[in-house]
Amino acid sequence: MRLFRFILAAALLAASPAMADKLALSEISSYLNSFRSASGEFTQINEDGTISTGQVYIRRPGRVRFEYDPPDDLLVIADGSTVGIIDGKSNTGPEGYPLNRTPLSIILARNVDLGRARMVIGHHSDGTSTTVKAQDPDNPEYGSIELVFTGNPVELRQWIINDDGGGRTTVILGDLQTDVRIADSQFVIPGGVRERTQQRN
Repeated sequence: MRLFRFILAAALLAASPAMADKLALSEISSYLNSFRSASGEFTQINEDGTISTGQVYIRRPGRVRFEYDPPDDLLVIADGSTVGIIDGKSNTGPEGYPLNRTPLSIILARNVDLGRARMVIGHHSDGTSTTVKAQDPDNPEYGSIELVFTGNPVELRQWIINDDGGGRTTVILGDLQTDVRIADSQFVIPGGVRERTQQRN
């Protein structure tokens, strides 16, 4: 079933209208700034080639929640400043690290501005979609994010995280429902992760 969902998500991306014009960075920034919250299904291709599925909840600025389907016993939450990883199979408790050290923080910003100097390091179209590769211009060592969009209307279809350790994780999105109501409690990290992260830094 999980493989089927991945194939279906990939097919939906491939079924986008042909010969679409390359989207301008201003169009993409306007689209990302047009909503403050969103939710939808996702399919994740992990660095080791395994596939995970689940539900993602986004609320800008700085908040995201990934709920993974079984058999994965995993929850990832960003609460505005910290990313917490809650692994149900771990005996060590939640792990946390600063959100601003992850490429995902670029699209979780209060105001997304892809026109900022040295932020976009790649921008191209394959005729059906537009891909933008972006990084923190002040800290390129934190990694980069590749965002894939289709047009008419503009929609975010997938992203690829290239982390600072050389890892690469792809997230393919289903149809995002935007401006949805999401409770504050969805973005609370259990276990005091924030305090431990701040102490380490």
